[in-house]
Amino acid sequence: MSSDKPGISHLGAKRAQRTRASVTRIMRGAEFPLRAAATPRGQTPLPVNAGANYDTDWARRFPARVARRVARDTIVRTLVRYYAQPTIKGVDRLSELDGPAVFAANHQSHVDTAVIATSVPEPWCNRLVVGAAADYFFGNRATSAISALFVGAIPIERTALNRRTIDKAVTLLRGGWSLVIYPEGGRSRDGWGQQFRPGAAFLAKQAGVPVVPVHIRGTFDILRKGRAWPRRARSVINFGRPLSFDEGENNRRFTRRLQAAVEGLADETATGNWFAARRRLHSADSPGLEGPTASAWRRRWALTEPTRPDGTSATTAASKRRWPYV
Repeated sequence: MSSDKPGISHLGAKRAQRTRASVTRIMRGAEFPLRAAATPRGQTPLPVNAGANYDTDWARRFPARVARRVARDTIVRTLVRYYAQPTIKGVDRLSELDGPAVFAANHQSHVDTAVIATSVPEPWCNRLVVGAAADYFFGNRATSAISALFVGAIPIERTALNRRTIDKAVTLLRGGWSLVIYPEGGRSRDGWGQQFRPGAAFLAKQAGVPVVPVHIRGTFDILRKGRAWPRRARSVINFGRPLSFDEGENNRRFTRRLQAAVEGLADETATGNWFAARRRLHSADSPGLEGPTASAWRRRWALTEPTRPDGTSATTAASKRRWPYV
């Protein structure tokens, strides 16, 4: 009996090995179509339909456009009115705008896109795409499809130069679509802004379209970075006059001029004094988007001055001056 035990053990091991091999073959066969098929040796793999490579053309076809417009005018607009209670200013400044444009705004919250989409007037709102971070909104097929269909998003690479995303944005602008983009490259950490990057200027120059400066105030309190659920707060969205490139102006210089225009809009919203804000803008004395160089609580305090329902300052210049006019 003892001499048979090694043979039985060896037979059992062979059966177990065959079983594992069969399971492996079944699992490999089940990968497709749940996963992309393996690329044959010697062939270049096809680009993954996600991230910067995600194809959003389907989201601009007629059925998708109708679905997005219905969602915007019903669900999104209702939620924006409830949570953001927006006051829209400066729409009259768009009267001279003819054709598509780049709407360049400061970025405080994920709510910003919904507020802009429901505030941009016709005809631009009906042919509007949003430059969204490819690594965040297009990380997988589910989030990519939702972002493209309901937000009208197109992937924009934040960390590297991607010719595919640039060409897509320029092609859309030349084809009559307007683009919402956040030149800061990311959301605010504490309610204050960041230095603008030259991406908006580059796209506008390549497509030959103007740039509309936009300032948003109040959305940081609705859904700040790190918060999972929104809360109600008042917001103000202020549109500026469209800017075009001057003769010989490069992207970096235009970006500085664009940021100054947004700072002027922020000053106008905070003080409620259009004339004084314009004077400070022309003398290059507008408060910066970055806020005061101070501790976190002091920077936060500088943003908490109460405002009226229309977004103007609730305190007068004689009783209390807003930072940095102290």
